[in-house]
Amino acid sequence: MKTAIALRHIHFEDIGTLHGAFSEHGYEVRYVDPALDPLDAPELQQADLLLVLGGPIGVDDEETYPFLKTESALIGQRLRAKRPLLGICLGAQLIAKALGARVYSMGVKEIGFAPLTLTAAGQNSALAALGDAPVLHWHGDQFDIPEGAHLLAGTPVCANQAFSIGRHVLGLQFHLEADANKIEKWLLGHACELAQSGIDPRQLRADAAHHGKRLAFAAHTVISAWLGKL
Repeated sequence: MKTAIALRHIHFEDIGTLHGAFSEHGYEVRYVDPALDPLDAPELQQADLLLVLGGPIGVDDEETYPFLKTESALIGQRLRAKRPLLGICLGAQLIAKALGARVYSMGVKEIGFAPLTLTAAGQNSALAALGDAPVLHWHGDQFDIPEGAHLLAGTPVCANQAFSIGRHVLGLQFHLEADANKIEKWLLGHACELAQSGIDPRQLRADAAHHGKRLAFAAHTVISAWLGKL
């Protein structure tokens, strides 16, 4: 079995519906908690794939959450070694920052299910399998596209939603992995943010039930295509 290590910042933001795709491609996924677990362990650099998942903090919150410095250093090492790396939401922002790109507030929150608009590069990438399937957006920050990376997708609210570098780096601002069957954990875990943003969790719950099956199928196809080219 190949090893995939997932840096999980908050318990319910895991790899969700992507687990099957990793398993089919021969990966055993192990979770590491960046806030508690050592990030200088050799196996993190030696892992066949490193996944950096989402979380409700910002890339510049290093004074408040010091583990971010160590996590950023680990990401930088993986990038320099050109080792496979997948970032989702906060994870994609951390990759972008490690590559010298700006990460900053949008001034609004983009929360809810909505489709992406793929660029020409996106239409020729693994993301092509998404089509117009709505994905879950849940963020207030955005990244600039790093130098040397390809912009793959955007939305009217956030123009930079995905980027790739070669075949080994994929950064996704949106949540491709979200499991609609477990959306209640998201609604409860982020209840304060939803209330502050004026978003009704009942609408998110209904949208998850409506779009969940289609998103899960598309997500499996996208990640399978990406893993197949590593």
